[in-house]
Amino acid sequence: MENAITFLETAKRVIRTEADALTQLADGLGDGFAQAIDLMLHVKGRVIVSGMGKSGHIGTKIAATLASTGTPAQFIHPAEASHGDLGMMTQDDVVLMLSNSGETPELADMIAYTRRFKIPMIGVASRAQSTLLKQADVTIVLPQADEACGTGVVPTSSTTMTLALGDALAVALMEHRRFTPEHFRNFHPGGKLGAQLSRVRDLMHTGEALPLVTGDTAMSETLIVISQKGFGVVGVTDASGDLTGIVTDGDLRRHMDGLLSLTAAEVMTKTPRTIAPDDLAESAVAIMNDLKITCLFVVDIDHTNQAQGLLHIHDCLRVGLG
Repeated sequence: MENAITFLETAKRVIRTEADALTQLADGLGDGFAQAIDLMLHVKGRVIVSGMGKSGHIGTKIAATLASTGTPAQFIHPAEASHGDLGMMTQDDVVLMLSNSGETPELADMIAYTRRFKIPMIGVASRAQSTLLKQADVTIVLPQADEACGTGVVPTSSTTMTLALGDALAVALMEHRRFTPEHFRNFHPGGKLGAQLSRVRDLMHTGEALPLVTGDTAMSETLIVISQKGFGVVGVTDASGDLTGIVTDGDLRRHMDGLLSLTAAEVMTKTPRTIAPDDLAESAVAIMNDLKITCLFVVDIDHTNQAQGLLHIHDCLRVGLG
């Protein structure tokens, strides 16, 4: 391509300019960031995020990140706020207002509303003496870093810094609240991320669906159970109900001669590989792929070796694992 080198040089310049802006942001953070975290931690209602234009797009993402990581949050468009959406804010909320210049006229009604009803406001802008930051209860000043466009008019470095600041706020709140992957899954059950955080107990088959026989069960009856349950295997238990083995298709082939004269205990593979109900389903997939098997019995070995469930590879594939 004729201009490939030029395009690549432009891309590198843009990325390096924005990376430098992020370094300036990190070095310049001060008490305002800690004060903002304190307000968000103790808010009784929600964090209301707002901004106009590119700041609004960034604000939408920040609100979504906060909400999915344990901090109730909502984005309110400032133009819509002036036409009735101000009523979505309460005195129990805290407002996170974004504006690179700090002089965005569309924010005026929201700012006035927060002042009138004494709703705490965190202002984020690049000019300490701007209207927004003068009105805010807590201020975070963005460095006046060079925009990556080269002309200084296209929001690039400034929006990158605001986005990174939102992530920093969310992660700081997460760490303080000891937010775990399990908490995240509660807010994000769908998609690849939700699937990766699924526990074995969320996907396993239980109760009457389990293919189980005792060790003294004749293989003629065992084959019926394998066929009826539809997993291609059967678990074998002892007199106390503990799982002692598993009969698979491979076991059947190895005992073809005189199979119907044997019992399940005589055919089974002893001490089969199992998994715990609270393990990640992703770990179960890794085990099944490694051993080239299609299912795992689920037992809680810390308390009992009785089968609590069965996880099949198809269950994992259905939610996007595999």
